[in-house]
Amino acid sequence: MNILRVARLSKAYGGVQAVREVSFELAAGELLALIGPNGAGKTTCFNLLNGQTAADGGSAEFEGRSLIGLKPRQIWRLGVGRTFQITATFASMTVRENVQTALLNYHGKLNSILALAERLYLDEAMALLARVGMAEQAARPCAVLAYGDLKRVELAIALANRPRLLLMDEPTAGMAPAERVALMRLTAELARASNIAVLFTEHDMDVVFAHADRILVLNRGRLIAEGKPAEVRANREVQEVYLGSGSLFGATHA
Repeated sequence: MNILRVARLSKAYGGVQAVREVSFELAAGELLALIGPNGAGKTTCFNLLNGQTAADGGSAEFEGRSLIGLKPRQIWRLGVGRTFQITATFASMTVRENVQTALLNYHGKLNSILALAERLYLDEAMALLARVGMAEQAARPCAVLAYGDLKRVELAIALANRPRLLLMDEPTAGMAPAERVALMRLTAELARASNIAVLFTEHDMDVVFAHADRILVLNRGRLIAEGKPAEVRANREVQEVYLGSGSLFGATHA
């Protein structure tokens, strides 16, 4: 079942068309990669879906409800989670407290006094950390974690609002090759186990072709290819676009 339907989504900045009438659909439990060279419009597309940027035209519907005109918090409340290129955790708080804070927000209890907040949703927070392999580090401050572990904590935070759609903007940025593979394998397992639709951008082509069910390719804001990994890999226009930034079959694209 398709839970996200995007039709002719557009955004311009002055004379630059950042996103040009992009259309696609995404099913529950599916991993869809959005790739393209720098400046292709990937992050702008994400920001349009997340409510951080207002669209000039087109539509985006999540489970039949329009996302256009909604604020990020409203979209989050609908069940759309997001992770960012740079991790966004509270460094001085423990791993568990970061997840508890997200749960307090989800349950509408952010104003609870600190003494009470520390005890709220403890079991739920630990369950989320167990899902991402971080339960044993629950009491550690985020400031001392390795970057790959921070990415796992961010994933647990993103799961706190029980999303049916997860937007992941370059989830493996800054990670070592082995960490990239491990994080995307974990994401794929969680998505399929919980039937979460995942839309992700990524520069590491090994990650894309190993984990994406389908791939979208943007170039200068325009969707130039869509299909299964083998179909996209063989697409001549996609190959031409990537010739200037390295082989499509290489590990990383800047």
